[in-house]
Amino acid sequence: SEERVMDIYDAENPDGVVLYTGGQIPNNLATKLEKHNVSFIGTEAVNIDSAESRHIFSGILDDLNIDQPAWKEFVELEELEEFTERVGYPLLVRPSYVLSGAAMAVAWSKDELENFLGTASKISTEAPVVVSKFEVGAMEIEIDAVASEGEVVIYAISEHVENAGVHSGDATICLPPQRTYLETVRRIKEVAKRLAKRLDITGPFNMQFLAKNNEIKVIELNLRASRSFPFVSKVTGHNFIEIATQAGVAKKEGRKIKFPKFNTLDLDYVAVKAPQFSFSRLRGADPVLSVEMSSTGEVACFGNNLEEAFLTSMISTGFKIPKKDIFISIGRTIDKADFLDYAKEFVKMGFALKGTEGTAAFFEAEGVEITSVKSENLEEEIQNSDLLINIPTGYAHEKKTKGYALRRAAINGNVSLITNIQIAKLMVNALKKYPKTSDLEMTSIDDFVS
Repeated sequence: SEERVMDIYDAENPDGVVLYTGGQIPNNLATKLEKHNVSFIGTEAVNIDSAESRHIFSGILDDLNIDQPAWKEFVELEELEEFTERVGYPLLVRPSYVLSGAAMAVAWSKDELENFLGTASKISTEAPVVVSKFEVGAMEIEIDAVASEGEVVIYAISEHVENAGVHSGDATICLPPQRTYLETVRRIKEVAKRLAKRLDITGPFNMQFLAKNNEIKVIELNLRASRSFPFVSKVTGHNFIEIATQAGVAKKEGRKIKFPKFNTLDLDYVAVKAPQFSFSRLRGADPVLSVEMSSTGEVACFGNNLEEAFLTSMISTGFKIPKKDIFISIGRTIDKADFLDYAKEFVKMGFALKGTEGTAAFFEAEGVEITSVKSENLEEEIQNSDLLINIPTGYAHEKKTKGYALRRAAINGNVSLITNIQIAKLMVNALKKYPKTSDLEMTSIDDFVS
């Protein structure tokens, strides 16, 4: 809290305070501490506030001609009618200064929007709530970087396996990016450099982007070390936080540092950061990914390729690789069609497929060998399977659906669960390349990072 920080500050009388290693909460205190004439090591409080305030930051993006999802600040639901008619659903509801996605949600209809607005206003009363257009089917890409007095000195660009709509803390992330166009990478670097200069950043920062059809849109900029800083430091072999500290102290002392050029993109290996969940200990919780963070930890693994790193990381989280029976339940027809070829690959690999009546009917009509399971037998058949792939129709919300019952059956029966179609497809590719876990080569990090 502000009071406890000031107690320590007054007692110790330090030369400066570092805000950027404490997550979101210290950033929320920046302007309050500045009023007490606290001196900072790193980016100034006014620039932290500019990045955290959706209204101010959006204006900066407009000034720099940097694209962003359409959004609107609101107080009353009526103010949104013109906006929703113009951009349509789905919409992302979010307050400023969010902590782990608290009070964030995707609304697919007016009823859901009204419901989420009530939740958001209860959680965040000091900061305004904003609604932005949710980009369906877009990739999410992050850049972690360090700047020194407005100049970027090192960066790492990571790619989410899941499409946009999954909280970055719950996302499976790979470095270097595997599907991102080179032109997209170039544009992301350019935007990061321009914003670092505009906000006179000194220290660490993280930016999140939407990418679709080689066009990028800025989601947000955090002027602090993100949860992926340890990951990118391990993967690239460069200690990002040490570099950030050097930059901050040098600025404080009025010194200039000439940083070397760092190679963080052209790597001969791939690393994957996978989330760790504790749904088995949370009775009744819906084990599905959404814009609100659910994970309680994470692991990172290296590999010679994406599939090896991904499979190793999944095993490290306690995910049990399927050996025989796989149960599939996919809500939307478009997702069933998207997964069709991958279901066929499962059959070719010798897996026995089971599915809900709707999913089984679709795949059977397309020539996939799959057993249809009646509703009264679903829980038993899921718990007799090695893996449940359940792709919900939408994103998580309060209403308990039939899909929720399937997911809880898997968790309660200690059955491996996948609820994202991009993860499901990557799992198929990984099992195709490494049909036996003994095919995975376990090596030291030192064998990858020199």
